[in-house]
Amino acid sequence: MSRLDADLQRLIAEAVQDTAQNTGLTVNFALNYGGRQELVFAVRKLAEAVKSGVLQPEDIDETVIEKQLYTADMPDPDLIIRPSGEQRLSNFLLWQCAYSEFVFMDVLWPDFKPNNLDAAIAEYAGRNRRFGGV
Repeated sequence: MSRLDADLQRLIAEAVQDTAQNTGLTVNFALNYGGRQELVFAVRKLAEAVKSGVLQPEDIDETVIEKQLYTADMPDPDLIIRPSGEQRLSNFLLWQCAYSEFVFMDVLWPDFKPNNLDAAIAEYAGRNRRFGGV
């Protein structure tokens, strides 16, 4: 967060504090984030653990990897809303989005309004999630 404007950092800190006791939903905003960077970070941590003898290579599974990710304490996203009209991941939550539903919208992020969120949620609600099944 240190790369963000001081006022924005303050607003984010206030929002985190104000919602700390909420338990219904998790909302993630990816600021200055890269999925590949996150995976490199996780792999390096695992390599160090193996090198130091704390972890055996055969003990590495999905759960062990997930614990090294920036989002270790967060659930995988059910819905990813992609504004801007682009239909790509853009290096976003590469590991975590395996079973996420995507809604692509032709609205730019600065112009994103509550009615856009409502439309995305309505589209998501009408889907049959299969979590990798056919």
